[in-house]
Order: sequence, then C-alpha cells, then structure tokens
Amino acid sequence: MRHYFRHIALLFAFGMSLVTLAQTTQWRDIYTAKKKDTIYGIARKYNITVDELVEANPAMKGDDYKLKKGETVFIPFEKTKADLEAEQQKASPRTDVRQRAIKVGVMLPLHNVDGDGRRMVEYYRGMLMACDSLRRAGISADIHAWNVSIDADIRQTLIQNAASECDIIFGPLYTKQVKPLAEFCRTYDIKMVIPFSIGGDDVNHYPQIFQVYQDSEHQTQDAVNAFMERFPNNHVVFIDCNDSTSRKGIFTTALRKQLEEKKLSYNITNLNTADDLFQKAFNRSKTNVVVINTGRSPELNQTLAKLDRLRSRDAGVALALYGYTDWLMYTKVYADYFHRYDTYIPTNFYYNAGSKSTQALEQNYKKWFNQDMQYALPRFAITGYDHAQYFLRGLHQYGTDFKGTKQQRVSTPMQTPLYFKPAAAGGGMQNSQFMLVHYKPNKTIEAINY
Repeated sequence: MRHYFRHIALLFAFGMSLVTLAQTTQWRDIYTAKKKDTIYGIARKYNITVDELVEANPAMKGDDYKLKKGETVFIPFEKTKADLEAEQQKASPRTDVRQRAIKVGVMLPLHNVDGDGRRMVEYYRGMLMACDSLRRAGISADIHAWNVSIDADIRQTLIQNAASECDIIFGPLYTKQVKPLAEFCRTYDIKMVIPFSIGGDDVNHYPQIFQVYQDSEHQTQDAVNAFMERFPNNHVVFIDCNDSTSRKGIFTTALRKQLEEKKLSYNITNLNTADDLFQKAFNRSKTNVVVINTGRSPELNQTLAKLDRLRSRDAGVALALYGYTDWLMYTKVYADYFHRYDTYIPTNFYYNAGSKSTQALEQNYKKWFNQDMQYALPRFAITGYDHAQYFLRGLHQYGTDFKGTKQQRVSTPMQTPLYFKPAAAGGGMQNSQFMLVHYKPNKTIEAINY
C-alpha cells in the first residue's frame, strides 16, 4: 500500500485533492511521417529495430495498421545492456496476483479544467476510498494514476515504467485513446476496464477489455424484454407528449413492435387530448401500464397531473408507469407520485439515498475531501468505489481467471451492480447488468435484477 498512502497524503495536501504521477519525456525524437515512409525505414534511419519502434508506438501492433503521412512517431532511445536485462526480468512470469498487492493503473482525465476532469477526480477518489476499505479486509493495492486529458497522446503515458507492471488499468475516457491502450494491455497481459461511455467496437477484438458502458441499443432491448416479461397480460397506453427533442421514440417503437408481434393490443393517446377522450384509452378490467415518449421532467409533470384527473373521474382504473433512467434524477420531486402509480424504472444502476451504507460513504467522502459529492446520477465517487471493490476483489479471489460473470459475483454494490458476458468470440467482456427499480404503492422500493 506504499503508493496508496502516499496518494492519500497528497490528496489532502493539495487543494485539488488529486495526485498523478509525473509524465516525463523519454523519447529520443518525435518524428512526423512523410508520404513514402515505412516503419522499417524509420527504424533504420534511427538505428533501432522495428520491434523497438513498434514497442514505443503501440498502435502499430494492430493488424490493420498503416503508417500515414503526418502521423506522429515516437522514437525511443537505443537500448542499453541494462535495458535488455530489465526487459528480460519483466518478461518472467509474474507472481500470482492473489498472493500480493494488486498493481492498479488509472488513466483518466484527472484535472480541474472541465466537467470531465472533475467527474473523473471524484471517480478516482471513490476508488481510493474502496482501497482503504479493501486494505482493512486484507486486500492491498499499489495505485498509480496518470492525468490523460482529451488532447493527450496516451502513448506518452504508456512509456512510464509503472504502466507495464499494472495488473489492471481503469481507462481511458475518450474513444481515440482506447486502441493504443488496448494494444498495450494485450502486449503486457493487463486487464483493462473502460468505465464510461465510449465509441467503437474494440471490446469485440481485445480479450482483456471489460467494457462497463452499455450502448443505447442494448439498453433499449433490455428495457423492452423486461417490459414484455413483466406485463404480458396488461393493457398498454402510450401517451404522446409532443416533445420534438426526445429520443425515447426508439424505445416506444421497439416496444410497440414487440406487442404487435405477440398480437397484444395497446392504445395511443396524447397529452393534449381532452380528459373525456383521454379516459377512453384506458381499460377498466386490466391494469393499464402507461408509457410516455419523453424522459423530460416538464412532460412527466403534465402526465402525472393528467393521471390524477383520470383517477378523480374513475377511481377504479388501475395504473402503473414504465419510465426511463432519467426519472431517477427527479425522485426528490416525484417519489410520492412514483409510489402512487406503481412505477418501474429500467436502469443499470440505482442510487439509494436512504441506504445507511450509502450515507456512511457520503459522510466519509466529505471528511476525506472536505466537500460533498457532486449532484449527479450516478454518483461518480460511488461508481469508482463499486468498480474498485468489484475488480480488485475479483482479482484477489480468482486471479487472472476473473471474468466478472454472474457465477463470480464478488461484492455487494452500493449503486452500480456489474456482471459481464463475452462481447464476441475472441473478444472482451461486456457489462450486461440490468434492473428495474420498482416504486411500490406501499412506499417501499425494490431493485429487480435480470
């Protein structure tokens, strides 16, 4: 835990409450490729081997890599005898990670320049708090963190000595940095956790990647499947809320298609429809599951008012709501309504402000860093805490065989449950966690995991 305690001390010492390892330039030269340049030609020009050049530029290891004019090429120093001996020592089999401190790398924008940096600082702080908890459970971690901003060339970070020694790296945040890091992690057999939204399909091609983010297509299909499983015999009412900015039509269209394929009837009405006509869209012999086509608060507020008037006209009508993850942001305002209308919210996380463990973590965060967590969903510090608990416990228990499957559940999350499935043959692991947060009429809340 030597690095860990050093990080904690520095976090308190600096106003930013942040530490990153210094990035020093270790290049002999930085070359700009010309039109007819080749990898072999550049290596020969600097009297180094092709392997040495490729090692300094991990993107060159890709099967589809082509050197392009104007590309930046990092030229390493010629290797000394001591360098070669050190490489040979690194190449020897690592000690079983289950028998020693886990070497953790964090490669994210850790700065106070913009929202991305501030959010990732909070995520990193949550990881540090998790490591403190893990230490008390007998699991130690050696942490190294690098500030990898949006305009950073991550290859400069990867030449740091500590990088190749990591057992697991969390990052990056930006899509353009994924492939160089993935190539690096494949070379050194390092597990790589992509914790937030990212573009591209690299998880399908690199077996060491754990991709936490789920794209909108997977989320939509999960929400549709859960709806069809939970409400096969109910009456569905779609309410058009006239929100031209909404993208929730992707979900409502997919759901209507499934209902039609199952030959299940549904009605469509409009938020602006007169109350007497609006009432006719509802069935009195079945529970009516209401689905609106926006996640925005103003339209949700109007919908709830409309349903209140419906109930005042017909107290016997049975109602339930099926919403969107966005609604979790509004629970302070609408919690009573959610309970009243038996609301289900599809999501892959759940922030429970009433949980004693969550409250304790938030209080400790304020003690550690002299400020509250940012008001955001999910809470970034709790996300970092959950991720560190999950992956470090997994490595401690299963070693390099940790895949994060349902059978390998290793921790109880506060906010962000995880479990992974193979993304593609020969590829990495994709987070497949999904749940319905159910606000029950008896004022209790249940999380239904799938």
